[in-house]
Amino acid sequence: MLSQKYATALRKHLVPGSKDGLKRAADLGHRAVALGLEILQVAKIHEQALLPLLVPAGPISIRNGTISRAQVFFIEAITPIERTHLAAKAAQFQLHQLKETLAGRTDELTKSRQGINENVVQRKVLEKDYKAKDANYTKLLEESRLMQEELQYLAHQVLSAQEKERGTISRELHDEISQAILGIHVRLLILSRKSSFDFKNLLEEISTAQRLVEDSVRKMRRFARQLPKLHEK
Repeated sequence: MLSQKYATALRKHLVPGSKDGLKRAADLGHRAVALGLEILQVAKIHEQALLPLLVPAGPISIRNGTISRAQVFFIEAITPIERTHLAAKAAQFQLHQLKETLAGRTDELTKSRQGINENVVQRKVLEKDYKAKDANYTKLLEESRLMQEELQYLAHQVLSAQEKERGTISRELHDEISQAILGIHVRLLILSRKSSFDFKNLLEEISTAQRLVEDSVRKMRRFARQLPKLHEK
């Protein structure tokens, strides 16, 4: 047992001239650490091992010297335990720092995830808005194309109507002018062949020819006024 080994090592340490006592004390301290013993438990073992070695009837100076040397042995024995405690405290402090760091990282990660989720939501909203705008743009583009086709059709209809109206006016002008010229020609032919006309009949024929000429001029002017309006349509 550790208590017996401790008592034997302490007794050898208290022998005058002993040199390996402190090394044995350190070895016992490491053994105590391995067994999970605390300083108070080692102190009780030290007390139990020291009491039998103190001579009640001996000189006080010798007794105090024995206690002092035994105290050095005890301090050396508990040093590994103290070092273990210091290491444990350092490890505990490091663990506490790691926990705080981990907690901070966890908060950062949580905020980062929240930011990512918000970005995802915003991206989905933007994608939805883009799709809606794209659909609306496609619809407007199709409507614009249909309107362009309709305008082209109407323009073609207007041009066709204008060409048709021009053709009609041209035919009417040709027919009426032809008729007027034919009438004038007939009147002049009559005047050239009939030399027996009296003055009154001659004036009537001339007046009739003049009216035909004036009527032809009016018709030509009327058609001339209509042509610019057709160009404006």
